[in-house]
Amino acid sequence: MEAEVPEEIQNNKRNIYIAKTSAPNVFEAYLKQFQKDFSTFLRFRSEEIVPNGRMVLTFLGRSIADPTSNDSCCWLELLAKSLNDMVDEGLVGEAELYSFNLPFYTPYIDEVKAIVKEEGSFTLDKFELFRVNWDPSYNDDDKDCVFDKKKSGKDMAKTIRAVFEPLLVSHFGFGDFEVDNLFERYANHVGEHLSMEKTKFSNIVISLTKK
Repeated sequence: MEAEVPEEIQNNKRNIYIAKTSAPNVFEAYLKQFQKDFSTFLRFRSEEIVPNGRMVLTFLGRSIADPTSNDSCCWLELLAKSLNDMVDEGLVGEAELYSFNLPFYTPYIDEVKAIVKEEGSFTLDKFELFRVNWDPSYNDDDKDCVFDKKKSGKDMAKTIRAVFEPLLVSHFGFGDFEVDNLFERYANHVGEHLSMEKTKFSNIVISLTKK
């Protein structure tokens, strides 16, 4: 879910989000920021909805509490790896990468429940979590579906590029060449990862009723 970038994460160098190498304060800062932003979102939406009116939300989350699991951060660690490759080759400035963190958070369902309860404007009627492949064109339940790591990597890269390209261009000043270069690397990293582990996105759906 989109959020503001936390301020207290100057020690998250070479990462662009919560990662396995991040210090504990990075997760704590992201969670604190999400609690603030999601509470504000609920409060403003409650002013627009009549009593007993309903709202359904769906957003990326995580299925387990650990914020550094592959379920949560692996796909962004691979994007950070692609940026680090470009830093090591002198194509991106180190200081630019060190100062870049994504305004984004994948909450655990218990975190969402706690915020809804604490903010108090809505009743949480129902919640579900469903998981989808990084590459939706690959169906691991279909025995006739043949995995192609190059195609899956490219498909995933196209999706993530559509989401994050404006942020990357704004921060790094990338032109078309640099963006193409970055996501070609990302596609390769994703393809290699998926050839070893078929990781999935976790999506949270919640139904809320205005009190």
